[in-house]
Amino acid sequence: MPMPEPSPAPHDLVVRLRAAARERRAGRPKGPELPHVADAFVPSGDGRVRVRRYRPGDGPRPLLVYLHGGGFVFGDLDTHDRTCRRIAQACDLDVLAVDYRLAPEHPYPAAVEDAAAVLRLAQPDAVAGDSAGGFLAAAACLALRDEGGPLPAVQALICPNTDLTLEHPSIAEKGTGHGLDADALAVFVEQFVPAPADRRAASPLHADDLSGLPTALIVTAEHDALRDEGGAYAHRLAEAGVPVRHRVEPGLVHGFIQGMDLTDPASAAAHTRLFADLRELIPR
Repeated sequence: MPMPEPSPAPHDLVVRLRAAARERRAGRPKGPELPHVADAFVPSGDGRVRVRRYRPGDGPRPLLVYLHGGGFVFGDLDTHDRTCRRIAQACDLDVLAVDYRLAPEHPYPAAVEDAAAVLRLAQPDAVAGDSAGGFLAAAACLALRDEGGPLPAVQALICPNTDLTLEHPSIAEKGTGHGLDADALAVFVEQFVPAPADRRAASPLHADDLSGLPTALIVTAEHDALRDEGGAYAHRLAEAGVPVRHRVEPGLVHGFIQGMDLTDPASAAAHTRLFADLRELIPR
C-alpha cells in the first residue's frame, strides 16, 4: 500500500502569522452575545468542514455564509467570531461561518471546494468574505454557476483577493507600510497555488465569463495592496451585466473589518456603511 504524500511544511511567515492570530483573538473583545451559537460539520469531498451558525433570535431570517480572511494560510472560526457576531446582530441575519481547509497543507482548490460545499448545502441568501475569504466567495459562486446549481442572491467581497498574479499597481504602491505587504502576499499565493503557471486560471478576475453571477457588493480600502484587483473585479462584473455596488473606503487599510472599529472612528463608520449595504441588498 503506497504511503500518503507528506503535507508541505508551512513557510516561517505562516507559522508566525498563525501564532499572532491566536494571540489577537485571545485579546479581542468577544462581540455581542447572541441567543444561538452552535458548531456543526458539513460534508466536503471525502471529509467534512466545520461551520458555526450565529442566530440573533428565533424565527426565520436570511442566511449569510461567511468566509474568513487570512491569506489562505491562517484564520479560523475563532479569529472572525467577533466579526460574525456583529454582522448577525447589526443586520438581523443568521450567519454561517466556514472553517475551510488552509494552505499549504491543503493547497488550491481545497478551500474553494469547502466553500462551494457549504453553499450547495446551505443555499444561503448571501455569501461574504474578507481578503482571502473574498476570493473564496467569488470563486465558489463561479463554481456553482458553472455547475448550474442555485446561487446566493448577493456576494459581498471585502478587500478581496481576485487575482493571484499580483500584477496590479496597488501591489507596489500600497504594498509596504500599510499592514499587508507585497512580500507577504507573494508567500500567501505561493503556499496556496504553488505552481506560478496555475495562478491566472485560478483567479476569479481572469475567468472567461462573469455573467450570471450574484449581485456584488465590493468594498475596497484606499491604502490596501489589493485595492486595484478588487476594483478591477467590480468593473468586469459590471461589464458582464452583474449589478455591482463598489465603494473605496478613504484612508483605510486592508483588514479594517477585523477589529479596527475598536480604535479607529473611520473604520467604525465603514463598518456601519457595510452593515447598511447588507441590510439593503440581501432580500427578505
